[in-house]
Amino acid sequence: MSKQFEFCRPVPKEVVPSGPDWIHEVKYDGYRGRVIRDGDVVKVLSKGGLDWTWRFPMIAEAARRMKERQFVIDGEICVLDVRGISQFDWLHSGKYNDDAQLYAFDIIALDGDDLRPLELDERKSTLAKILARRPEGIFVAPFERGEIGPELYKAACGMELEGIVSKHIRRGYRPRTCDWVKVKNRAHPAYRRVMDQFG
Repeated sequence: MSKQFEFCRPVPKEVVPSGPDWIHEVKYDGYRGRVIRDGDVVKVLSKGGLDWTWRFPMIAEAARRMKERQFVIDGEICVLDVRGISQFDWLHSGKYNDDAQLYAFDIIALDGDDLRPLELDERKSTLAKILARRPEGIFVAPFERGEIGPELYKAACGMELEGIVSKHIRRGYRPRTCDWVKVKNRAHPAYRRVMDQFG
């Protein structure tokens, strides 16, 4: 079903947007992923469509424990240190697969309904409700609203995080006209990885 949904991807920018119609999330350093449940079948899929259900058992088990039997959740697969900060090298090594969790920031289908046309605000509320009991393995991405974006970015850099992602709350899930903006911490290893990749 929904495994064919195209991912909404944030556009890189230099300046964090501010205003009442924006929310801001800390950017975790991990693998983009999608958790799909259809009845008794649970899949954890990579951005490229690889089946990673076997690789990240805690995420899959969390999806199985949820009372909802049909959903598609979008998020970042990550391994956290004791401070709650994502460690990409730990994730990439494959040594900590059993500890990987999903940092869930969107829901795009529920109980057979396609939620992509809904505004982000509505989707966020729905996601918070179904994850209210916070099953271990999937946790809701916290966010801040409005003018605080630039300050949050400075704080994220001060904590040596990857950066932040800002999203327009009135928009649907539209991959090709995505109103998501990412501003990266240039001192973070993830930024250097990208620079090395493109020479």
